[in-house]
Amino acid sequence: MINKILAYFEKQAFGVCSWWGEKLQLKSSQVRLSFIYLSFLTVGSPIIIYLIMAFILKHKEYFKFEKRKTVWDI
Repeated sequence: MINKILAYFEKQAFGVCSWWGEKLQLKSSQVRLSFIYLSFLTVGSPIIIYLIMAFILKHKEYFKFEKRKTVWDI
């Protein structure tokens, strides 16, 4: 039972940390630890930010914006 829960969280919940790890060229475990430490220091506010980022990453096809045209493209 616990292994199923851990497998679910590793597949679903940590997508934010792996995405940040790729963008910042860090290990995802380091990003996870920073979220955990910040959560203890700031009484849980990074958890709210994490959940918002997870929602945006899950539904990123709805948040795509068009590339802005410059003066030279006209």
